[in-house]
Amino acid sequence: MAKSKVLSKPVEELTYEEALTELEGIVESLEDGQNPLDESLKLFERGQALVTYCGVLLESAQLKVQKLAGDSLVAFEEESE
Repeated sequence: MAKSKVLSKPVEELTYEEALTELEGIVESLEDGQNPLDESLKLFERGQALVTYCGVLLESAQLKVQKLAGDSLVAFEEESE
């Protein structure tokens, strides 16, 4: 992940898709292990903020779906093989 891309936008201004893409890039960069410690810490901190933000967006979307579907909302159950 290019250094200029990290921290390019405040987390709150990202779409879910942008946040997830950036998070995936951060994970790849941290797994690579080639960053200096201070850069790794910055990436980890940004990643934590992105995880929290994505969770909030998903929870918000779930609440909207529940509100729209009302009582007709059916829980998803995985098919067992």
